[in-house]
Formats: sequence, C-alpha cells, structure tokens
Amino acid sequence: MEYVIDRFEGKFAVVELKSKKFIDIPRDAIPEKAKEGDVIRVEIDSSETQRRKHEIDEMTKDMWIE
Repeated sequence: MEYVIDRFEGKFAVVELKSKKFIDIPRDAIPEKAKEGDVIRVEIDSSETQRRKHEIDEMTKDMWIE
C-alpha cells in the first residue's frame, strides 16, 4: 500500500490513497521526519511475522497440558 501525505491536522496526517480517497492516520503511525508530499509505503514483513509467530509459539507451548 502506498499513500501521499497531503497535510497535517492536529494529531493526524491526512493522506491520499491511490484510489484518490483521503484518510486520517495518527501522526505517531508515520515516520517522525515525514512531511507534506512524502510518499509512504506500507508492506508486510513476512520474515518478521514468522519470527514473532515462532516466538509466541515457544512462549505458549507449555501452557496447555495435553
């Protein structure tokens, strides 16, 4: 997903999606140095997702006694 920062309003960044729709995103959910006109890309980090899943599995494997 990709969006462009249109403007900032209070605690939100108003961003334009490729579909030309505008949505509000909390300012703390975008990079601190982002400014109006910047293009932001959001992507899935599959390797980090897998690492976290494994970590949770390890933490919970002894919780359930069969």
